[in-house]
Amino acid sequence: YNSVFSVEGGHRAVMFNRFTGMKSTLYGEGLNFNIPWFETPYVYDIRTRPCNLQTLSGSKDLQMVTIGVRVLHKPDPNRLVWIYQHLGKNYDERILPSLMNECAKAVVARYNANELLTKRDLVSADIKAELVRRAGLFNVKLEDVAITHLSFSPEYARAVERKQVAQQDAERAKYIVIGAQQEKQTIITKAKGEAESATLIGLSVKKNPGFMSLRRIDAARDIAGIVSSSGNKIYLNADSLLLNLLGDADDKFEKSIKKPGKWL
Repeated sequence: YNSVFSVEGGHRAVMFNRFTGMKSTLYGEGLNFNIPWFETPYVYDIRTRPCNLQTLSGSKDLQMVTIGVRVLHKPDPNRLVWIYQHLGKNYDERILPSLMNECAKAVVARYNANELLTKRDLVSADIKAELVRRAGLFNVKLEDVAITHLSFSPEYARAVERKQVAQQDAERAKYIVIGAQQEKQTIITKAKGEAESATLIGLSVKKNPGFMSLRRIDAARDIAGIVSSSGNKIYLNADSLLLNLLGDADDKFEKSIKKPGKWL
């Protein structure tokens, strides 16, 4: 039996007396004295320690959610005697798992599944407030509460994925419709341009007969360029190819069109 005991840094001790029971005195860090056999010291670690819990709960819209909570806790140094009398040395193992489980489920049940993601800070704050209130009844202080894990059932995850795919398909369909409308407008504009061009050409022919001669010269230039760039030898009627730009080429061209089999 020893008459002295040492309390390490970050610890406190309470004393049990065989005659009077638990003494109300707290023993701080350093060397302390006790009566051998009659008194027994019990040392508590009052430093902050973590506690992790993962639980399965149901949301407000009846979706199963797996939530992980981490709590930083320590005992109230001034209430160590009460803690030893009612909870013992392993107070955290006795109360924290059940409190964290119940508080997490109670808070998760207030929110829908999507709100658990969009309002995660509010969910964490509600869990902390509930845990601080409940743990205070057992003289346990909580310094921080955080959500470390949040996942949904596979069915809900697949439903969310299908919803995202449907939204992407809707956006894609919208762009397709816009593209079709633009293509339609382009076709209409092109048709209007061609109609106006044909009208202008008709007016030009009526006002100036030399307009057709000018167009024939342009066509002959294009045909001559294509034929000259070809590696093959071609023997064709110059009148048919619009290459005869002198004399009565217009009359010959019109007659060649009227004769059957001329182009064969």
